[in-house]
Amino acid sequence: MMENRVRVDVVIPVYNEEDDLVRSIGTLRQFLLDHVDYDWRIVIGDNASLDRTLEIAKELTERYPGQVTYVHLDQKGRGRALRKAWTESDADIVSYMDVDLSTGLGAFPPLIDSLIDSQYDVAIGSRLKKGAQVQRLRKREIISRIYNLIIKVMFRNRFSDAQCGFKAVTRRAVHDIVPLIKDQAWFFDSELLLLAERMGYRIFEVPVEWTDDPDSRVHIVSTAWEDIKGLFRVRFSDVGKWPR
Repeated sequence: MMENRVRVDVVIPVYNEEDDLVRSIGTLRQFLLDHVDYDWRIVIGDNASLDRTLEIAKELTERYPGQVTYVHLDQKGRGRALRKAWTESDADIVSYMDVDLSTGLGAFPPLIDSLIDSQYDVAIGSRLKKGAQVQRLRKREIISRIYNLIIKVMFRNRFSDAQCGFKAVTRRAVHDIVPLIKDQAWFFDSELLLLAERMGYRIFEVPVEWTDDPDSRVHIVSTAWEDIKGLFRVRFSDVGKWPR
């Protein structure tokens, strides 16, 4: 059982987001003030931005002391930013979401609630679970479904959506799983979930409202290829422990 006053870190990994950072952090901060009753902190994870992102993160930290802070890395990589922010946190639960807030914030309270005083240590938003409402380009939809189908064939996993940028884990799960993750970029999410299942952690899924960001920094084809290579690395890294 967790303490009555749960502490949650919400990490926002960013790279060259000077145009959207103030708006996104303002929207998220107001939502948390209005809709959650636990202690929270927003952590901006700047991974080697070349524009004014870091400067803006510092300004927001000064504007909202105790509510917003930042970590800075000299190398790119969303996984690298999450690894640093999560492992250095002393919060009971750590989470992350994309800076564009593509996932509707209404799913955040149930995401966190599923980890409080429960048998779950990992919770994820899912765009593929019944009840989800998704608006995105057909190309992205097809690639995402194919990728998740490949995971299902290779690992017989139970979770439905490996890539949705909306996840939360307990401090215990961070301690056990994150040091084993090798990827520093976009495959970090998939590797986290695959290792969690192999280690016996139960994964809670929340259907989400999700709207595609037309200005996304993600290069679909190259990212998908890196993810596929990551799947084969994980599948054959410890032969015999994965279902056949």
